[in-house]
Amino acid sequence: MKTRHRVRLITGMLTLAVLLPVLFSIWLAHHQAEKRFLNELNSYTDRTLRRTIQVEEQAKIALWEINRFRGEACGPEHLKTMRRLTFSFRHVQEVMFIRNRTLLCSSLENREEDRLWPRPDRINAEGYAVWFTENNDLNFYHYMVALGIGSHVVVMDPMSFIDVIPFGSWPIDVALIGLNQNRVIASSARFDERVWQRARQSNLSTFEHQGNVYLIRRQPDSGFALVVWASRLPLEKASRDQLLLWLPLGVVISALAVVLTLRLLRRIQSPRYRLLDAINASELRVFYQPIVNLSNGRVVGAEALVRWPQPDGSMLTPDIFIPLAEQTGLITRITRQVVESVFRDLGDYLHVHPDMHISINLAPEDLASDHLLDMLTPLLARWEVEPHQIALEITERSFADPKVTSPVIERLRAAGHAVYIDDFGTGYSSLSYLQDLPIDILKIDKSFVDALEYKQVTPHIIEMAKSLKLKMVAEGVETESQADWLRQHGVQFGQGWLYSKALPAGEYIAWFTQQNTTLLT
Repeated sequence: MKTRHRVRLITGMLTLAVLLPVLFSIWLAHHQAEKRFLNELNSYTDRTLRRTIQVEEQAKIALWEINRFRGEACGPEHLKTMRRLTFSFRHVQEVMFIRNRTLLCSSLENREEDRLWPRPDRINAEGYAVWFTENNDLNFYHYMVALGIGSHVVVMDPMSFIDVIPFGSWPIDVALIGLNQNRVIASSARFDERVWQRARQSNLSTFEHQGNVYLIRRQPDSGFALVVWASRLPLEKASRDQLLLWLPLGVVISALAVVLTLRLLRRIQSPRYRLLDAINASELRVFYQPIVNLSNGRVVGAEALVRWPQPDGSMLTPDIFIPLAEQTGLITRITRQVVESVFRDLGDYLHVHPDMHISINLAPEDLASDHLLDMLTPLLARWEVEPHQIALEITERSFADPKVTSPVIERLRAAGHAVYIDDFGTGYSSLSYLQDLPIDILKIDKSFVDALEYKQVTPHIIEMAKSLKLKMVAEGVETESQADWLRQHGVQFGQGWLYSKALPAGEYIAWFTQQNTTLLT
């Protein structure tokens, strides 16, 4: 009996040794394919949502500009200004002037007699009127999206809200739904309205219907919903392709070897674990790019920029590994190391030069609580550095949830820290958005400095900052002509290769000493 029992036990173990890797491979093949499928669907949905917000914010900027007009209504200058806006803002199809619901004139040259404009479908929390309307001066049947405030309305093609190219491995489609009338405003492909009825009745955000997977993102403030969908057929093919990859491996290797080997390989190859190891080993390095007063050439401070040294001697820049850190929850640890490095590298320097400052980049996660202020306060006291000498740079994304971030930012400013808004204009900010942000300094992105010769957007940004009494720092200054243009237009500070690349702490101090000594002689 014992022999027979052992035989059964060994046979069972051998059976498990064969079946487990096979079953695991089948499951893994399907899981990987589905994960990739859903990731691509979610990524496309996020990009499309960002696009809709970008188009909407562009319309708000256009409205802000046209409402500044103070000349004769519907006069030549008024018409010229409206037409200029349709050329300046590529998503704006038409600008109209409406009084008492009567359309009096528009940016289109040829139009019919005055007519009554319909009441808005809704008025959002910011006071903007929103229309999903068939009324347009283009003389064809086509839904248009209109946004208005004051006496002006801008009209946009709803297809511009969803004009996003899928980067995935299979076709993805999207529809824009007006929430008030529950109708399809725009769609990249034929859309089955029964899908929206089902989603609305059951308040669904993800579901399957007739072989398609649907994701729904509702935007009540804007009055629309995005419905993104893709067929499961490519997913099934991708599962078979994955199975061809995993099944032979599962048959050949035992269950324990598979588990141990995959865990080891994932740890060695995973960018997240490589970054985690670098953080634990304090491998990240901080470099300092000088910030110069454009009027007199004096160095007023520097921006702290983190770098990740690689085994081959190269340096990874933040645009490569910071997104990974944000996605994997490591960004707050990197921020802590950068702050500690700044004080360790330049604490004595800042104490001796109280008119100098260092700006530190923050991620949205750094503003989720007061941990940053709790960290800065003892470091400032230890190194005898004034709070205004540590400035904080925050991107537009950091204000995505103002109820959480704005109170933290206000406390940082109350403690004496200046707050920059970084990369302004590359996201979806408008003046109405900017004027509500608790900031002190606006940084003009390098892309706008590079395009100074075109002089289309940068002057508007500068005028925005002036009107809000914000100081400005221009990034990426590389030529004297750029510096002269910025100086003449009232930009106070600049940084870029015209002055210096980002330097290690020792080289930065030496460069600063030499530069300011030269100015004094």
